[in-house]
Amino acid sequence: MPIDNGQPQTLQSTLVNIIFDFGNVLVRWEPVRSFLPYFGCDHKAFSYFWEHICDADLRNRIDAGEPQREVIAEYQARHPQYAKPLAMYFDNWEAGLPGEVPGMRDLVAQLKAQPHTHIYGLTNWSMETFPQSRERFEILQLIDNYIVSGDVKLIKPNPKIFELLMQRFNLKAEECLFIDDNPNNVQAAISLGMQGIVFRGCDDLRQHLTPLLN
Repeated sequence: MPIDNGQPQTLQSTLVNIIFDFGNVLVRWEPVRSFLPYFGCDHKAFSYFWEHICDADLRNRIDAGEPQREVIAEYQARHPQYAKPLAMYFDNWEAGLPGEVPGMRDLVAQLKAQPHTHIYGLTNWSMETFPQSRERFEILQLIDNYIVSGDVKLIKPNPKIFELLMQRFNLKAEECLFIDDNPNNVQAAISLGMQGIVFRGCDDLRQHLTPLLN
């Protein structure tokens, strides 16, 4: 089934496993907040830093389980003029998580209450910061079974992390619905036989999930 284009899908009646991404699906991730002490309101300077200095390669390596301080130290040596803000990626991590995504805690709790429905998580997240974030946010504590990329040294959209999730929890792809704000991750799940929804907010997701909530 293709990635949705904003219209509610006809969900298969066999769906019993709902798999959530965490960042910007359950918990708001706004990384600019972690760097406010350095960049303030200079959005152009932050955008350059985020794209070219504290870049996707750095973030993916950390999410894949490399020690944060080692990766950051490597980038600080490469970009000494940005040593201070690079350190903030780890030292001020929690500031970038301002709260839960509105409405999602109630929706997850409602899904958990449905008979024969099981809730899972699959997130790209460092194990150096995930445990304290899970303790901080009640919504993450609602997810009993999950895989964190930093623990298994794999990151989405690598199909192997989806296969590991199914293997570890004895799931069948045709019985799974995967929800993520990144279309590439959703497409990876679909390629393995799952259904997928690109997250665009709680109200939109609730509309998609109406058949499973009735």
